[in-house]
Formats: sequence, structure tokens, C-alpha cells
Amino acid sequence: MRLRELLLSVILLTIGFHPTAKADSKLTGTIIGSPAIDYSTGTMSTSVNTCEMAFDGKFSTFYASYDRSYTWVGLDLGTPHVITRVGWSPRSSNDGPSRVILGVFEGANREDFMDALPLYIIDERGTIGEMSFSDVDCSVGFRYVRYIGPSDVRCNIAELEFYGHEGAGDYSRLYRPTNLPLVTIHTQNGEIPYDKEHNIEAILTIIGTDGSILSEPGSIRERGNGSRTFPKRPYRIKFDKKQQVLDAPAKAKKWTLINNYGDKTLLRNLLAFELSRRMSMPYTPYAQSVDVLLNGEYKGNYQLCDQVEVNKKRVDIEEMTPQDNSGVALSGGYFFEIDAYASEGTSWFKSSQGNPVTVKSPSSDSITTEQFSYIKNHFNTMERQWNQYLDLNTFLRHFLVGELSGNTDTYWSVFMYKQRQNDTIFTGPVWDFDLAFENDKRTYPVTNKSDYVYRSGGSYTGNMKSFVDKIVISNVPAKKRMLEIWDEARQGGLTEEYLIAYTDSLSDMLQSSQRLNFLRWPIMNQKVHQNPTLWGSYDAEVENVRRFIQKRITWMDNKLGYEYISPTDSIAETTIPTNINYNRPYEVFRMNGQYCGHDLNMLPRGLYIVRQGLIRRKVEIGADGLR
Repeated sequence: MRLRELLLSVILLTIGFHPTAKADSKLTGTIIGSPAIDYSTGTMSTSVNTCEMAFDGKFSTFYASYDRSYTWVGLDLGTPHVITRVGWSPRSSNDGPSRVILGVFEGANREDFMDALPLYIIDERGTIGEMSFSDVDCSVGFRYVRYIGPSDVRCNIAELEFYGHEGAGDYSRLYRPTNLPLVTIHTQNGEIPYDKEHNIEAILTIIGTDGSILSEPGSIRERGNGSRTFPKRPYRIKFDKKQQVLDAPAKAKKWTLINNYGDKTLLRNLLAFELSRRMSMPYTPYAQSVDVLLNGEYKGNYQLCDQVEVNKKRVDIEEMTPQDNSGVALSGGYFFEIDAYASEGTSWFKSSQGNPVTVKSPSSDSITTEQFSYIKNHFNTMERQWNQYLDLNTFLRHFLVGELSGNTDTYWSVFMYKQRQNDTIFTGPVWDFDLAFENDKRTYPVTNKSDYVYRSGGSYTGNMKSFVDKIVISNVPAKKRMLEIWDEARQGGLTEEYLIAYTDSLSDMLQSSQRLNFLRWPIMNQKVHQNPTLWGSYDAEVENVRRFIQKRITWMDNKLGYEYISPTDSIAETTIPTNINYNRPYEVFRMNGQYCGHDLNMLPRGLYIVRQGLIRRKVEIGADGLR
């Protein structure tokens, strides 16, 4: 290349000119779109504000749709084209420039757009009388292209332009609006989910951060209880066949999209699930922050999460059949929930101690009379004789996650399960933390309270408060075991420094997505759900969580009567002749400082250091035990 041509190329790139944009022409085709409105009559229009006016080259005219949301205008290009550039100009009105924010461009090869993929999302105001442009980073060829207006604006677009070249393209480059994975859902006939019972046919597409794409038929419906009352709805999606989603452990049909509407940090559930892992719960639900599009409309930041159900990589128990009505088969497995909303369902009972219980598996449409009676009777027996039938390890770990996070909903809903040929009832997994980490006006500020959250204004269903009291307040062996579990977690890395660093990593990951989310849902300066105060910005909301963590771990140490000493501190033997009280919790280390737990009885022969508070003692375990 000659020097003059090279310099010209550098100049053009510097000012934003791209060779592909020059080589690709402005595309034309058959104009398609949603019905238009005549504002003067409020009726559908075939003469004013029509789809054609979005492509007439005039800034003074505009397309406006009859319906307020999920409306669109575009082109049938006749054959697939790779789109490399899009342009737009807002309606010439006072609110026109803001009405394009979160407008979405899509391409598809089905006339009904069920297979559509996003091309670009507008994230800033438009300019009246001027075209705004963006290059498109999607290598797939599309026959049909369109612009979907943001929610509740009747589309209202003055001009649209599409640039590209003919070709089928490939899937080497797919667009995502942020650094997060993208979930895009297109329903049959554009039907919008409206309740928890009706499954609407859909194509479910998930684009990963590595460029991978999963696009399969399935369905969508609403989910949740209290969370369904928010304008940002929660959803359950279900593939027709089991799928491995992103990096989730489970291969399953059902997945949830948690809305996190009242949690303005968008990270409380993710942080609580990390507490669950740190507390060594047998199963912690998979969760990943994602952006969500529904029929081309941006719905916000969601949490793609496991559907909590019986599955080898979820609640790992035997899945019963209607034939399992006697003998060993009748003993399990059962998955159920102590549930404040139990009476709204069909397969539920009130226990002998007044706690409402929903049986999740076997499902309400397959459970037999024998199975229902068995689990009801066994649950009632467990309530009366919890020290014989309740697994204390999972119950106490579940309790500690709830209290460390300051979760006011811990005993509003509690998942439990029972395995086959095992009389023990286990607790878990943990779930639902949108009110945790100092986000509930009924208990704020949590760390100023002297007692546990569930005893200080937290929500609980039935008589769960008295049931929990029997274990964590009144039972000495249970309290001792809880202190040992807490010690395991603290010595295993559950520290203030770690949790704050983890919170910061989540916040950093969410920066781009939270910006779009709060453009879609401008509630940062509104109190929603149980918000105790207005912090005014996303970063300030996260800082509230950080402050809570800094105070709460110390609060928990004090409440449990625990003195945290870092395992990196010296473990040299104490010179003061003070004995270890082996009836109280203690930690054991090898002579090189390696942590060995809190029980000498199971360790092999050798020399160890036992630490109890500030006391350290060297001990020897021989063939005949402790010397």
C-alpha cells in the first residue's frame, strides 16, 4: 500500500469510518411491522404514522404503533443478509430523544421472528433531525430485520436504516449488550406470560460469554409468589428436552429467571449462595447473572438459576413413581417445603405443630394417597422427635447462612428432603435472599439487634420460631455443634476480607448490566418492596452490603461466643501452664500449621497443636490414643 493510501486509511479509522460500512450498502426490502395508530382518533391507521414512514427519508414523519409495547417495524430483505450497521432517528417531539433508549434491533430467518437474535441495543438518547449509527457485531445472515421499540412508547421512530451484504454468514460472532450471558426468548404469536399455570410455547436462546449459543424449543411462564407482584416479572423457562445451560452442573429442562427487583445491588442471592458453599451445604443452587430479552424487548438483569427440584445435580434423592406405594419404595425420596404460601397450592398439609408444608416431589399431579400420608406422618414425627429424625448438620448450616446474611425470610420458606431407606430429614438448599444483607425496613439495622434475626422481626410461617428455638436456643448439644460448624467455616476462609472481596468482584461484573437494568427500571430513588432507605446510586447500594458484612461477622462471633484467630497466626505452644477444656470447641493443627479440624479422636498418630482461644497446647496421639 502506498504511503498516501495508508495515511488515508488511518485517518478514516480514527474518525470512526469502517471499511465494511463503506463496502456494505443501505438495504431495502418489503416493509413489515405492527399495526399503526392514528393519534387523532385513537384507532388503527393505514394512512398516518404507518410503518412506511420509518423508511421514507423524512425526519418530519414517524411510525407509531397501535399497541404500547412489544411493537416493531422492519424489512423483509428477500434473502439472508449479514447486517453490519444500523441507523435510527427519534420522533420529532419533546420526549422523542428518550423514547429510543433501550430500543432493540433484531434479525431472523423465520417470518414470525421466533428464531431472532439481537443486533444492537440503543443505550442513549437520540437526536431529532439526525441519524445515529452503530456498527453491528453479529456474523449471522438474516432475511428479516426489525426495530422493537422500548416498553410503553408505541415505537415512535422517525427513521431507520439497515446496512449489510447478502449471505448466510456464520455463528462466529454473536451480539451481547454487556459482558454477561444473554437470554433471549421469543414466544408463539408474541404471547406474554401472565400467570404461573399456563406454559407459553417459545424458542429459548442463551448466548454465553464464550460466544456459545444454545437455542432450543421450550416454554415460559411466570413463577414466584411475592416477587410476581412487581412490574419486573420473574419467569420459569422449560426446554422440551434436558439441556446443559452455560456452566451449570445439572442437565435439566427447568430453569428460573429471578427478577431481584427489590435488590438494587442485583447480587444478594449470588453472595448468599457463596455463603452456602462456604458453610459446606450439600447442594447450593447454580446461579449466573444474565441480561434478558423477551420478544425483542429488554427486560433487565436477571439471575439464571437452577429450578430447585429432584435431580442428580440438584436435590439428589430418588425420584418416586406412582407405583412406589409400599415397603422400602414408599420411604422416599421426598422433597418438600415449609411454605407460607402452601395453602395456595393443592399438595400441602398443616403439620401437627401448625407448620404449613408443600410437597414438591412427588409432584401434585402424580403423588398417591399412600405417599402423601407417609410424608405427612413422618414430618409430624420429626417435629416431635427432632433430635432423632432431623439432620442437625444441614439444619444448623442452613440456619447460619440465614443469620450471617441477615435474611428475614429464612423461616418464611424452608426446603427439606428425605431419602429412601433413611429416616432422617435434611434441610436445604438455601433460597431467596432479596431481603438479606440489610435490605428490610422491618429489621433495619439488623446489626443493632441483640438477638437472631428470626427472633427480632424476621418473617416466619406457622410455628417455625418455636421449632427453631428448641434447637438453637434451648439444646446444649446443638449449640455446641453449631459453634463447631461456625469454627470450620471461619478457619476455612469465611472472613470479612474474603466476603468483601467477593462482593466487589460481583459488583464489578455487574456494572454494565446494572446500568441498562436501571434504565429499564428507574427505581434507584424509589423505595420498593421492603427497602429501608434510599442510597441513591448502585455503588452506594453495594457499599451498604459491604458495611453490613464488616459488622455482621463480628456480631456472629460475639453471639456464638467465638474468638476468631487466623490460622496464619503463630500456633506455638503456650508457656503458661493452662489446660485445654475438651468439652468446649477447639482447633487442631499439625506442627507445620496445617489445620486439621476440631476433633482429635479421628486423627492419625503424631504431634499436634490444640488451640482454644489464646491457649495452645502440644499433644501427642499414640497407638492407644491421646497421651
